[in-house]
Amino acid sequence: MATSNKPHIKNGGFGRSMLALAVILLFVYVSFTFFSPLSTSLTTYDVDAQEQISLVSTLPRQTKYLKLAKQNQLSKTLEERNQLPPRNLDLYPSLAKDHIVIVLYVHNRPQYLKVVVESLSRVVGINETLLIVSHDGYFKEMNDIVEGIRYCQVKQIFAPYSPHIFPDSFPGASSKDCKDKDDPVKKNCQGNPDQYGNHRSPKIVSLKHHWWWMMNTIWDGLEETRQHAGHILFVEEDHFIFPNAYRNLQLLTDLKPEKCPSCYAANLAPCDVKSRGEGGNRLIAERMGNVGYSFNRTVWRKIHKKAREFCYFDEYNWDITMWSTVFPSFGSPVYTLRGPRSSAVHFGKCGLHQGQGEKHACIVDGAVDIAVEEIDKVRNIEPDWQVEVFTHQPGYRAGFKGWGGWGDERDHQLCLMFASMYHKNDAS
Repeated sequence: MATSNKPHIKNGGFGRSMLALAVILLFVYVSFTFFSPLSTSLTTYDVDAQEQISLVSTLPRQTKYLKLAKQNQLSKTLEERNQLPPRNLDLYPSLAKDHIVIVLYVHNRPQYLKVVVESLSRVVGINETLLIVSHDGYFKEMNDIVEGIRYCQVKQIFAPYSPHIFPDSFPGASSKDCKDKDDPVKKNCQGNPDQYGNHRSPKIVSLKHHWWWMMNTIWDGLEETRQHAGHILFVEEDHFIFPNAYRNLQLLTDLKPEKCPSCYAANLAPCDVKSRGEGGNRLIAERMGNVGYSFNRTVWRKIHKKAREFCYFDEYNWDITMWSTVFPSFGSPVYTLRGPRSSAVHFGKCGLHQGQGEKHACIVDGAVDIAVEEIDKVRNIEPDWQVEVFTHQPGYRAGFKGWGGWGDERDHQLCLMFASMYHKNDAS
């Protein structure tokens, strides 16, 4: 009996020791998990990763298996140029705290570009921020104008899949493409017509492609902006910017959380491009316009999640697409906050890519007749003003079926790929 009990006592001691060790290890694990600073950073990372995965999960499953169009040498060269650091770092080595990045997106209207570049040179505070110029393809005269800018940090990016740099293949036009209202069977050509029976025009679809590529690249691709937490201002080559625009926008973005927490954006101009504002001592909340608009990363994430809606809607204009299908899908009105007097004006008389060259320029005598008064040179918004909300405004809205021009499946897929090109590892 004694010999049989001895091993029993040893086994009990060993069991108690193992139990105590298990309790100690459990205590260490719980303490580490709940109280270690590292666990906080890991939790934050997991949340961010999950948020990114949710963005990609809204895209079609097959998107991640698709490939971007085969690049030619010019496309590859432009993509390499996009990685270059901003210029003028010797003149402006640092950016102001809480600066608002300005993005100027351009096509091929050099006469227009000269006007907006000159107007930006007079903007108070322009030297405090980064100006990014996004080109729809490569045009030497446009590039030369931007390279002459000396008043701030400036970075150029070029859409490497612009139809303008693919002269004989998609996304440009190929000899096998259907044209106008061609019957694919009878003509033995390729392409899907839009809802009106018209086949794609590379010159037309480049507008929407450039805007979408630019947005994805600015927010999620560029080293200079992919971690930017504040607002980013977007202006086009036919937007004249007033000297007080930057200071007004800084105040609007500061006031927005308190004055208009439901506002998605801050604008420099009314949504009615023909209006210079109503005047008076009040702030205006209205439907988001397309002249001098700014928003932050939170809004971009909401937009990005609607990639399917954006890419499949049969409309070649990015802004009409947003008004007609993306914004309505948010479930509530998409308001923007602005001042009572415009700080930016749309001066273009020609649409699309017209206005190239001296003979066909859409600017009278190489200049625009826009009066800049003294009130336009200083901040003319006050923080104690109340907000007036404009509802039931005219314009494109849910139910509009689009003007077409965007029916080709290849454009849909390229558009979707722009939405996923910086998130390929997020859902792996």
